[in-house]
Amino acid sequence: MATLREEDARDTTAAPEPVKSPSTSGQPDAGDIEPGLTAPSLATRLNHAVNENSPLLSSNESDPDDAARPTPALQHVDETQETKGLWYMIMLTISMGGLQLAWAVELSNGSPYLLSLGLSKSLMALVWIAGPLTGTLVVPYVGMISDNCRIRWGKRRPFMVGGTIATVAGLMFLAWTREIVGGILGIFGADPKSEGVKVVTIIAAVIGVYVLDIAINTVQAAIRAFFVDCAPAHQQEEANAMASRATGIGNIIGFIAGYVNLPAYLWFLGDNQFKILCAVASIGLAITIALSTASIHERDPRKDGSPIKKTPNIIAFFFNILKSIKRLPPQTKRVCEVQFFAWVGFFPLLFYTSSYIGEIYVQPYLEENPNMTLEELEALYEQATRIGTFALLVNAIVSLLTNIFLPFFIAPTFDGHPVSVNKHTGQPVATKTTGLPRRSYLDYLRIPGFTLKRAWLGSLVLFAVSMFCTVLVRSVAGATVLIGLAGITWAMALWAPWAIISGEISRRDAIARVQRLQNMAPPQGNEPDAPSSNGNSPDMDAELANEEAEVDQAGVILGIHNMAIAVPQVVATVGSSIVFKFLQKPRGTPGDHSFAIVMALGGIFVLGSCIFAVRIKDDVDTTEEAVQDEARGALLADEDAGN
Repeated sequence: MATLREEDARDTTAAPEPVKSPSTSGQPDAGDIEPGLTAPSLATRLNHAVNENSPLLSSNESDPDDAARPTPALQHVDETQETKGLWYMIMLTISMGGLQLAWAVELSNGSPYLLSLGLSKSLMALVWIAGPLTGTLVVPYVGMISDNCRIRWGKRRPFMVGGTIATVAGLMFLAWTREIVGGILGIFGADPKSEGVKVVTIIAAVIGVYVLDIAINTVQAAIRAFFVDCAPAHQQEEANAMASRATGIGNIIGFIAGYVNLPAYLWFLGDNQFKILCAVASIGLAITIALSTASIHERDPRKDGSPIKKTPNIIAFFFNILKSIKRLPPQTKRVCEVQFFAWVGFFPLLFYTSSYIGEIYVQPYLEENPNMTLEELEALYEQATRIGTFALLVNAIVSLLTNIFLPFFIAPTFDGHPVSVNKHTGQPVATKTTGLPRRSYLDYLRIPGFTLKRAWLGSLVLFAVSMFCTVLVRSVAGATVLIGLAGITWAMALWAPWAIISGEISRRDAIARVQRLQNMAPPQGNEPDAPSSNGNSPDMDAELANEEAEVDQAGVILGIHNMAIAVPQVVATVGSSIVFKFLQKPRGTPGDHSFAIVMALGGIFVLGSCIFAVRIKDDVDTTEEAVQDEARGALLADEDAGN
């Protein structure tokens, strides 16, 4: 008696199916999928592991899905999801080092330069609100414009190059404001040393700061989205870790350049320290941006088709941002909640550290001699500023070392298998045939259960405890240790939130591209309104596709995340001003601990952010069902809002 397998074999040879040639376009042909078959779900494909130890012929009955399961020969790997090497990651993220160098020059030397022009300290706060304000408004808008960009060169690179040109021009204008304004007004007979020229110079410099911040934020928005688009989903943590290392290196170079007497060595770039620093920052930014844009190629955005919606005007932009905030992906929304509270506490660390250290340094001298002359006070506080800057250097070194070594001990959050596409069915599969590197010795350093989220949460707790101790520590050495410990948290702040959000966006984007191929499959049966291979009606598929394309745009999501960073800085600025109003003592008066109190209050907000950090998931569900469920939820939310 013939076995069932033999009968199946005879039936197969008796009625052979016609052989169809595979599509050469990488998209499924109409004849590649039988109308009567239902394509396997994306979740099944992503969770299907290849068992290399299984026998070629199983003794069990054949799986009904075997007919639809692609063979390795039929698989097509999305090139954007292929594993990238170390050199690729360095070239991709090196631009962050140049950008951070520009930020370091502005933040570390901008205040002394503006004071040298005659700007009062009371107006200084209005100037430095420029960064948070432009970050709140510019980054989301640039992200939205770049999302809709459809030129061959890519979505992000035009904004990286254009923003870099504007940043270099802004740095040069700011450094030479006195000469430019004096020269222009001198043509009309104005005295360069007159009070009127001085006022115009200050106004021009303040405008230059705002223009410079707009340009820098444009570059930053494009670079962050560039990482998401060009790094594979399973290497987003690695890419953002590399970017944080580049940021740390840029910080340290900026601090060292500030210490060195640059006019003695680079006199041909300017006649003072600030002019030379601006020139060095411009050269560094231009070189790193050129390396990234020349060596890393984006996907041609024209392949994505026309943008779902046109770029809105300024008024419509704000309504669209509010709408996008309501339907943020859940993981991104949790990260933004953490960032909002955490950055209220980070702000004092960034802007008041040198003053806090200096406040501790001058106390014994003021107690010993409370009647110092003005010249003695200036010399004392100048030395205190250098001591405080050294603490910032320690913070930057600790941050860089954390970024270099900590990633080796953290278990990756996202799956390490790229998404592949079957040429015949358009179905996504998880495969090991994409050149993933073999397990290295460094992989054994990873601590099981020590995920990126838990490392970030621990660093936030460490930061809060360190800030609480600022009101207790009364020695420069102890305060420097606290600022150094905060460098661990700063390293995680430059890495963890960006990696979590970028990983979610990149993974969803890869799945969305596969989903578009799947939706091109003909519906079941011959009726035009029949459900498609994923069980949805054609109208629902089109509606979900439009909704996913809008929700998953990297530029908009990263822009909203930047708003969660920038807005709390404005809140912290106002709150700090109120505290200083009531607690600050006149300069040169002993017993002033207002900076320590502000930093301790910031620690309370960072501790509060831990509540939201606990809600972040280590394993994110990015399967087809999860994506569609979220899109349906967004549709329902929009309908409720419309009603």
